[in-house]
Amino acid sequence: MIEIKNIVKTYKTGDIEFNALNGVSFTINDGEFVAIMGPSGSGKSTLMHILGALDSPTGGTYFLDGKDVSTLSDDQLADIRKDKIGFVFQSFNLLPRTTVLRNVMLPLIYEGVASEEREKRAKEALASAGLDESHFTHLSNQLSGGQIQRVAIARALVNNPTLILADEPTGNLDTKTGEIVLETFRKLNKELGRTVVLITHEQDVAEHADRVLFIRDGLLIEDKKKIHKHI
Repeated sequence: MIEIKNIVKTYKTGDIEFNALNGVSFTINDGEFVAIMGPSGSGKSTLMHILGALDSPTGGTYFLDGKDVSTLSDDQLADIRKDKIGFVFQSFNLLPRTTVLRNVMLPLIYEGVASEEREKRAKEALASAGLDESHFTHLSNQLSGGQIQRVAIARALVNNPTLILADEPTGNLDTKTGEIVLETFRKLNKELGRTVVLITHEQDVAEHADRVLFIRDGLLIEDKKKIHKHI
């Protein structure tokens, strides 16, 4: 599904160049649950932007489902994001005075999906994310942090993406709520077969994944499989 080959990302400020990524290579297969872990400044956020088709590498290649994403135009990258990738962010990014259901339906509205189909798909995504149906008509600012993050997960699922990319998804949550959200990702991976890539700087968060890629100073320093933490 994902094949990263010798990815380099260079930033320039005046005459000064800085390599955020220094030749990173790895493969992620369909249906894997992978954490990318590293300290602040390690390059993991830069890597996340490239995996999410939010940025292009300076060098190297990135294949997603057999397509070389690293060569695509901005419009083509936008299509990749819309069709293949579901994003979950630390800051939730929901509309606060809008119902849960409408927040999840929004991507489908932009795509021109018919009203009945939008509602059906949004309800299915919310159920998959583990949110109780009694909350569907609540405003998003009436929910707990964990419930809000589940709505954000449902919104990421509504376009049926092949890849779920979660950037520090428990960063704004307490430990117990964070565990519940991480268990939601595990269920999506194990029960629905979604490929999940989780970006984190926390060891206990990374341990929920089946495999952890450790990034430091723009380099992949370790690829460790079968790390589990059961709840």
